[in-house]
Amino acid sequence: MDFVRYAEATAGLLNAALPDRDALVSHLVAREWLHPSCTDRDASVLRRFQRELRPVFEASDAADVEGVIGGLNELMEKHPLTPMISDHDPGNLHLHVASRADSVSQLLIGEALLGLATLVCDLGPTRMGVCAAERCDHVYVDTSPNKSRRYCSDRCSSRANVAAYRARQKASAV
Repeated sequence: MDFVRYAEATAGLLNAALPDRDALVSHLVAREWLHPSCTDRDASVLRRFQRELRPVFEASDAADVEGVIGGLNELMEKHPLTPMISDHDPGNLHLHVASRADSVSQLLIGEALLGLATLVCDLGPTRMGVCAAERCDHVYVDTSPNKSRRYCSDRCSSRANVAAYRARQKASAV
């Protein structure tokens, strides 16, 4: 189980618009085996989870360690995890966070919480944030070696850098 990948996927989950099952299936484009199990209820549960989890990213962005740890602990209590050793590939035993009988939303919530909890324990509680670009409210996970990430994507970073460059050019022209 790649916990960092799950943490990064959590940011994608929070940034996704999930109005219905079709949007959830589109979000899970690389996980085709989950598509038949996706329901409108899963999309609804995940929208509620997005609202519950966003304050953890905001607390991390504000360097509020207690807010991050308390928020994650509350969510793990509300959404208990039941990790299981998976042997579908006997040469690569690994953990899954839910059984196949569970819903897609339970699986994604479990992956999100375990991924973020592991990220916080391994890299620290200030490795999540809210994009610094104007007019963007997406979140991100910072796995950079020097904790320097400030934007949710290269696109937002480039846009902010171009805007700053143009502002400097305009200021020097006056």
